[in-house]
Amino acid sequence: MKNVGVKSNILNVSDELKAGLESAGLKRELSPAHVFFREDEESAGVFLVFKGKVLMGVRNMPELDRAFFAGSLLGLPATFTGRPYSLTAVTVVESVIVHLPREEFLQVMRERPDLCREATDILGREVTFIQSALAKRCRQMAEAS
Repeated sequence: MKNVGVKSNILNVSDELKAGLESAGLKRELSPAHVFFREDEESAGVFLVFKGKVLMGVRNMPELDRAFFAGSLLGLPATFTGRPYSLTAVTVVESVIVHLPREEFLQVMRERPDLCREATDILGREVTFIQSALAKRCRQMAEAS
């Protein structure tokens, strides 16, 4: 499992975005192995890892699993587009997650263009990760055929 987030800052948010999301969202404590969204499920919004560790991955491809830590914002592509999630997110340890349903998140983005710019930058990094994971999955499926 590769660590992403604290060391590489791929999905980490600034203190300002963290505060904006925390004030608008619902904070929940989750036990280990709690799945809060699955690949191909309808978007339920974004999730900020406030405390703990979350594993995100693509079904049947554990070599692509990535760990995200406090300060990571998960679920952006599906939330911005309204399409299903491309990955599954599950807590690894007891974690605290801040959840913003799609409409509430989009409202924050409309009201705060500065936070929207930051979220868009994070989205770009996440889409790059997802594309890489899906391309590898396609190659493996083609090799297996």
